Amino acid sequence: MLKPIKPKSIRAGDGAFAIVASQFNARYVDAMLRAARAELKRAGVRQATVVRVPGAYEIPVVVAHLARNASAGWQADGDGGKLSAIICLGVILRGQTVHAAHIGEAVSRALMEIQVRHEIPVIHEVLLLENEEQARVRCLSKTHNRGTEAAQTALQIAKVLNQLHHR
Repeated sequence: MLKPIKPKSIRAGDGAFAIVASQFNARYVDAMLRAARAELKRAGVRQATVVRVPGAYEIPVVVAHLARNASAGWQADGDGGKLSAIICLGVILRGQTVHAAHIGEAVSRALMEIQVRHEIPVIHEVLLLENEEQARVRCLSKTHNRGTEAAQTALQIAKVLNQLHHR
């Protein structure tokens, strides 16, 4: 059972955030993207760069590029804030074959490896769903939107890592 999203009062520091969002299943991904951006804005994030990719399978290569460049000094939109987290948004709907499962597993594995290798939070909201009803509930609903949850998670883990770096 899905639990409604609870408002969080996390304030952003000076960091920057990136959102990598798939264009495939745009109705659902765009709704998550709007919700994530609104949550980051509400938290005071000044820089949230959005990169769109064709589908979920293409998300990891862009995330790897962003993570690699984050250690060299993140530069996006002309602002030089430290990249605090990368939010990944996508929707994969199962069909009649196992193709969706293969895509979902590959994306999950790649994002986990990138996160650990580069020590930058990669928030995984590339959803592997059974049907459009599940997508509607998780992406279009204001009370269960995974984009909002992804932004809240990014803000929380960025704060944790910032505290660890200042010890």
